[in-house]
Amino acid sequence: MERLTFRLLGFPEFRMNGRRVELALRRAGALLIFLAEAGRPVARETAATLLWPEADEETARARLRRTLYKIRVAFRSELVAASGTSLSLHPALSVEIDSKAFEYACDRGPLETATNTYTNDFLAGFSLPDCQEFEEWAFFRREALRSRLTQALERLIETRIAAGEARTAVVHATRLVGLDPLSESAHRHLIRANLAAGDRAAAERQLEACARHLRDELGVPLDPATVALLQEPSKATETPRTRYVEVEGIHLAYQTVGNGPPDIVLVPGFVSHVERIWEDSRCRSWIAAVSRVGRLILFDRRGVGLSDRVGARPTVDATAKDILAVMDAAGSRRALLVGYSEGGPGCIRFAVDHPDRLAGLVLWGSLAKGSHTPDYPFALTAEQYDLWKRRLIANWGGPAEIETFAPSLVGDRKGEAWWAGLLRAASSPGAVTGVLEALRDTDVRHLLASVSVPTLVLHRSGDRAVRSEAGRFLAAKISGARFVEVAGDDHWFWVGDQNPLLRSIKELARHYR
Repeated sequence: MERLTFRLLGFPEFRMNGRRVELALRRAGALLIFLAEAGRPVARETAATLLWPEADEETARARLRRTLYKIRVAFRSELVAASGTSLSLHPALSVEIDSKAFEYACDRGPLETATNTYTNDFLAGFSLPDCQEFEEWAFFRREALRSRLTQALERLIETRIAAGEARTAVVHATRLVGLDPLSESAHRHLIRANLAAGDRAAAERQLEACARHLRDELGVPLDPATVALLQEPSKATETPRTRYVEVEGIHLAYQTVGNGPPDIVLVPGFVSHVERIWEDSRCRSWIAAVSRVGRLILFDRRGVGLSDRVGARPTVDATAKDILAVMDAAGSRRALLVGYSEGGPGCIRFAVDHPDRLAGLVLWGSLAKGSHTPDYPFALTAEQYDLWKRRLIANWGGPAEIETFAPSLVGDRKGEAWWAGLLRAASSPGAVTGVLEALRDTDVRHLLASVSVPTLVLHRSGDRAVRSEAGRFLAAKISGARFVEVAGDDHWFWVGDQNPLLRSIKELARHYR
């Protein structure tokens, strides 16, 4: 069997049975790269449109045929299996792709293999300037892989410090800072690693470097929690240790803060990151307040944050399984469940399936259905939703859609920088697409009448992300549920007045036995 090897992490390189093959036409290389990444048959029309978007159909198909001929000549072999409608790499070939090997190691380990495989960014130095469709596809793929690298490095740092291998953790943390010098979280990892290695001077230098980056680039000061890392341990506000639990072969990241009873489980929205949330003073304030009521259990749903990426959409049923796995791992027999935004439908599913595990349910800014229908007019139409999704993804890497989620923070440079950094760490344009599509197709209206636990529904009156009517609908359809309208326009519960949600949690805590 002939062996075809792709190096795509860095400037692309192709080898056939160990022999390096040069392709004179960049579009020939781009076509092979796209087919290799797809891993399945691709419609001829898709490939032609991707590489020759400005050409008419007949011209694009002719150029595609000529490109396939050039590939066959360069490799001296029939590399591409072509039918009248589709293209794919020939099934008789043994294909090795470093980007796929990197993702496999991220999922299956060891993580050192993953980080060693990632020698450079996807297709670094390779571009087709007059082919915007291919450039966009490559950008999204590049961002997805960088997100996986960030996740792998963060996990490696924590495990190496815990294992007493602080010097190795320093190496990984230094690389993490290099990926995103404006991430205060990355700098914290390096400060902690240096302190664990006994090098206080290096930790102090890193603190100064972090302060300089944030001041010069963003015009914002250090977070007090970052400064506190170099104070006496009793004075430092340390992020709790991130732990992992496995469910269906997927590793979920979770943390516990404070002491119970009661236990309070927070189910996040479409993106989350159990470590990056500590960078925002508002989030940290809310966590501290809730942890004085009981033991707060935080986690990242499958596919986002520090949890494993998955190849399938994170469904409502999957979220319910994640909740159960995290509660079991944390030793929580019974809890108050707080579902925020897109996390709400999964909480509803859990409440129906496991009422004995709940003392109560709180839904904040949530909804029963992700898109508009005549009998559910409180959401965007599928077309409007897809337009919003494209806008969000197009601005990924910056404070995308902060004017929708937290209008009061527009112009707040530190708040915008935190949101942009959380998005980059929590997911990527390509990976989050499946999450957003799952939300669009969500519908748990048929479950609402079966919710039997005490329920409070809270919604801000001017919420721009999820209309308040969606919250009223939930409360009306869940037996005995109470609706609480909260003043303000922000979708995020930790921005603006936090007291209504805190009071609701305290109220339901009385049901905990």
